[in-house]
Amino acid sequence: MADALLQDLWFHRADDVVLDTIAIRDELVTVQAAATTGRAECPACGTTSTRVHSRYVRRLDDTAAGRRRVVIELQVRRFRCRQQACPQATFAEQVPGLTFRHGRRSQGLQTALQQVALMLAGRAGARLADALAAPVSRSTLLRLIRALPESAPTTPRVLGVDEFALRKGHVYATILVDVETRRPVDLPDRTVETVARWLTEHPGVQVICRDRSASYAEAGRLGAPDAIHVADRWHIWKNLAEAVEKTVVHHRALLDEPPAATADHPAPPADGSLPAPNEAGPRRTGRLSDRIREQHVAVHALLETGIALREIARRLGLARNTVRRLAHAADPDELLVGKWTGRASILDPYKPYIHQRWAQGCTVGRRLFEELQERGYPGGEQVVKAYVRRLREAFHSPIRLAGRLRPGT
Repeated sequence: MADALLQDLWFHRADDVVLDTIAIRDELVTVQAAATTGRAECPACGTTSTRVHSRYVRRLDDTAAGRRRVVIELQVRRFRCRQQACPQATFAEQVPGLTFRHGRRSQGLQTALQQVALMLAGRAGARLADALAAPVSRSTLLRLIRALPESAPTTPRVLGVDEFALRKGHVYATILVDVETRRPVDLPDRTVETVARWLTEHPGVQVICRDRSASYAEAGRLGAPDAIHVADRWHIWKNLAEAVEKTVVHHRALLDEPPAATADHPAPPADGSLPAPNEAGPRRTGRLSDRIREQHVAVHALLETGIALREIARRLGLARNTVRRLAHAADPDELLVGKWTGRASILDPYKPYIHQRWAQGCTVGRRLFEELQERGYPGGEQVVKAYVRRLREAFHSPIRLAGRLRPGT
């Protein structure tokens, strides 16, 4: 009765296995058993063989019993393949429901660890497995996830189509997304032929959500002629902002002249200079500003009592050079001005042209950079974009606000 109970406890999922003995030592349970099947199938050619070559013992980790680690010592046989042309001369028998090729865990423990890996992934899954007396590393759990077969993707009813950059400005591709589940489906290139072929090979797309690209429109017409083409909210706002910008620039001559420059809205000067932004002046708030101001007050208070700089540094826990700079500064603002303040910029000779184009309605950094390159500008694009960003912050361009609209703002 007890033997039948233990047999059913460990090998209820496997046939042709006989339980021999069970040994318990500290936190380890060792189960000794033997496979009794009379034949096995060659994994290379599929031929069934009954010729036994040898026997050996496989050690398999199994699910824990009473929070004790369980190891199954299973005696299996190696069979000879009867096909002389088969490259697999001998092979080991497998017990369905218990073993698998090259596995050091039972099928039950393997399935349990796969579920743990899918739910918790690496480190968290490894901690849970250790608590369940089945210790594995986080890398092992990640390998179990990668080894799982991928489910065949279903054709989405609503397909999102858009491009993205593999290398910005040089290499682009197309991403296909199931809009209803928000999961990516495929990553083809962005040629019309490739996207159209994908749509032809995956019939069932009823709605194509895309931008106003003529290439994707043509691909949808060829690959899914019955599908409805729509635009998502982000592209609607983007297209609206571009249309507003083009309309304003086109009819700029009909607009009223801007009001005279005020303190709140200064006009860009014609000589190419730009009012220094807030960060170029001394810091007024923040931990650094507060700390330097407190140290400046403390140092000058001690200096008035006649204490030497070395003693002040010791009392305040500061370096002597720091105390010296604080002592020589009459006002803490002298120490809070950025080191790049007032430095010449490679963009200075081209700022009058930027201001001229800004007044004409050109506020796109990329476009201004290309125009400056034609005029011999040797610098980088990010310098131009940073200066245009400062112009937007200083002069509150209404066109910029229209061009930056996003859903939900």
